[in-house]
Amino acid sequence: MNNAFTLGRLFGIQVRLHFTWFIIFVLVTASLVDPDWLRLSSWVVGIATSLLFFASVLAHELAHSLVGRQYGVTIKSITLFVFGGMAHMAGEAKSSGAEFKMALAGPVCSLAIGAFFGLVWFLTVGVLPLVAAMTGWLALINVALAVFNMIPGFPLDGGRVFRAIVWRTTGNYGRSTRIATMVGRVIAYIFIFGGLSIALISFFSRIFNLSFFEGMLFNGIWIAFIGWFLENAASASYRQEQWREAMQRFTVAEVMTTDYLVVPPDMTVAQLVQQYIVPSGRRFFILADEGRLHGMVTLPNIKSLPQQKWATTPVRDIMTPADKLRAVSPNQDAWTVMTQMDEASINQMPVVSENRVIGLVSRDNLIRFLRTRSGLRG
Repeated sequence: MNNAFTLGRLFGIQVRLHFTWFIIFVLVTASLVDPDWLRLSSWVVGIATSLLFFASVLAHELAHSLVGRQYGVTIKSITLFVFGGMAHMAGEAKSSGAEFKMALAGPVCSLAIGAFFGLVWFLTVGVLPLVAAMTGWLALINVALAVFNMIPGFPLDGGRVFRAIVWRTTGNYGRSTRIATMVGRVIAYIFIFGGLSIALISFFSRIFNLSFFEGMLFNGIWIAFIGWFLENAASASYRQEQWREAMQRFTVAEVMTTDYLVVPPDMTVAQLVQQYIVPSGRRFFILADEGRLHGMVTLPNIKSLPQQKWATTPVRDIMTPADKLRAVSPNQDAWTVMTQMDEASINQMPVVSENRVIGLVSRDNLIRFLRTRSGLRG
């Protein structure tokens, strides 16, 4: 997710904050302060409550991430944004059981947090009114978060639980994903049309003095926006499943390119830049000698070296050596390679057979391949 900055790491997982988070933070805080705008204690409690709420959302996503990591799923980061939080995973669960436990971990965590705040509310009500007001709201909102996430609309947690059940029943991951995403899109459209209907009724209730939906204009718009977000996420998941099925039918040998440049390891960085990068615009190069792979050099490798040292430094000194390089075999399926790239956050991998480089597969290759196939089928 772009336009986000890093807050730090928790349990080795990068935590990021999207700029839209500030919008919902202000709205939540304002709703908690209203109508005591001039009372300092209201602002203190409102801000503290908002921060604890988003800490609860972070804990919800951490629960997903930590359970997923136990089952071998690579967690790249967690991002807090306007609709809550999102764990960015490289790949999916390898079994229906793992998917089921990962999906349930978040709501169970939210229920546990809700129970904790409920206990604090019970102990402080009538004794510490500000603390009781804060913890009471947090208890209710965490329980509501758990209940909402269990709606069976993919990619909500309930939708993932539903997919895990269908997966377990059919034994087919692809089919279960298609069913779950279709159900998710139906639920998303219910949110959209339901939210818009509430907003319209609320708008006209002001004109015709109908009190039932009065003041629900913003709520209706917000529900519609949630539906829009869910529809987009479900559609993206459906497309990803189509890509997975398409790419699993092809091997690396069928999608790789042999249009790459091989440079000798003893060439200087300055020569590489002047003779290859500037004229060709290439961003990565294979270092090989008589077909044997020594390593790979990319623009980040070059940028890590001060420019005044380019003329005297051979490229072998800045390359990623072959023993640390992720290479693939020509017989692997294309989807597995794409997943490996996501997990390692890399954009290209050499194709090696019998210790010799025979090609290169890159993220751009795979995307072009998919677009070409889609164009031909369209």
